[in-house]
Amino acid sequence: MWKPSILAGTMIGAIALTGCDVAYPVAVVGPDGGVFRGFATDTVLSGGQFSATNGEVSCRGTYTRQVDVRQVSFPVRCSNGLTGLGRAAFESGTSGSGTVFMADGSEWQFLFGPAAASI
Repeated sequence: MWKPSILAGTMIGAIALTGCDVAYPVAVVGPDGGVFRGFATDTVLSGGQFSATNGEVSCRGTYTRQVDVRQVSFPVRCSNGLTGLGRAAFESGTSGSGTVFMADGSEWQFLFGPAAASI
């Protein structure tokens, strides 16, 4: 039997989840071994953004995430004018890896979660 109180509680829970932000570490490793470190913030069921720096140059990107989609693509812009396109796969809600294909032809390793924290 349909119970309005259960439905209302479920909807309130879903609305509350859409506003939760989760932060986790990010590391971006260049072809020369240089490391950019930073953080990503993920809004559950919505998407997120990341920002990383090597102390001189900073790079950032934003992605949209859909339910049950484990892979995302995101544009990357750096303070030195370099741009690129990243692709990453989530291993869990806050960890995974991928590659950033920069406009200059270089490929950068993109890590987030515990693997990024260990670099």
